[in-house]
Amino acid sequence: MLENTILLDVLNHKEVPRPPVWLMRQAGRILPEYREVRGSLSGFKALVQNPELASLVTVQPVDRLGVDAAILFSDILVIPECMGLDYELIEKKGPVFPKTIKSESDIDNLLSGAEAAEKLDYVFQAIEQTNARLEKRVPLIGFSGAPWTLMCYMIEGSGSKTFSKAKAMLYRQPQLAHKLLDKLSTTIAAYLKLKIKAGVHVVQIFDSWAGVLNKELYKEFCIPYLLKILKELNDEVPTILFAKGAYFSLSDLNYCGSTALGIDWTLSMQHVRQAIGDHKVLQGNLDPCTLYGSPETIASNVQKLVGEAGRNHIVNLGHGVYPDTPLENVISFVKTVQAIQY
Repeated sequence: MLENTILLDVLNHKEVPRPPVWLMRQAGRILPEYREVRGSLSGFKALVQNPELASLVTVQPVDRLGVDAAILFSDILVIPECMGLDYELIEKKGPVFPKTIKSESDIDNLLSGAEAAEKLDYVFQAIEQTNARLEKRVPLIGFSGAPWTLMCYMIEGSGSKTFSKAKAMLYRQPQLAHKLLDKLSTTIAAYLKLKIKAGVHVVQIFDSWAGVLNKELYKEFCIPYLLKILKELNDEVPTILFAKGAYFSLSDLNYCGSTALGIDWTLSMQHVRQAIGDHKVLQGNLDPCTLYGSPETIASNVQKLVGEAGRNHIVNLGHGVYPDTPLENVISFVKTVQAIQY
């Protein structure tokens, strides 16, 4: 039995005295202890692939910040890698794929499903070691990138402002796009099921590049695959779906059936509540830059957010915490939320 169940209680629609709080990217460069671990290694991937150290940095924010959940330290690009498309992480540039998807034969050559996901044993070991370190203090969140977001990197070969190569496939070769997205969704579902088996209590799906599409493209090339993944998970654990920038698809995202919807900072929670109702659990959506402000500024914005979001709410940022955010401000944010009484 977990000591702190407030996140799970909200996801299960139980009454709680205050909202739970955690931060996307909470395990990272805001913490000096993370920087010490990271500096001892040859690169980011070396940390991701080391179960002992990945579990260590996963637990650091729980120890230092007092958040209500841990999120496993990993990377969304482990999925393309286990399917056979290797990537590198270059300092100050980000992910780079030496080989990209250019043809149907490239898609046919990819592994998929459990055959691919089972290659990520270091992730499942990290889950087991993290739960041992947590000693049942808080729940552990596992995550994956969404099919569209992963497809973007696999075709583009790196980050992009437009992901125009990936979008071009949707228009020029939609059948190939669907073939790749289907393989990705099958693999993601298998991966998340293995994470659940290893011991995560919640899963979150990140569609980081949802906002480069429009409503019609998102409905055709994203929603069916999100539905497929969530159906495969079969409510084994609560699920959070976070589609950054997909303000145009709130009703479609709600229809997917995740336990909670993550909301980015460009929308007001008041607007979201009016669009999808009070019953849905929402997560977010404080602007990460708010944490550059004074404690008073942080507190007033948190109070406004909680007032708009209502009780079925997990407080978080509307995106990941930025690495140069002052640590004392992050601690102030967490304490402010935990001092709230409904």
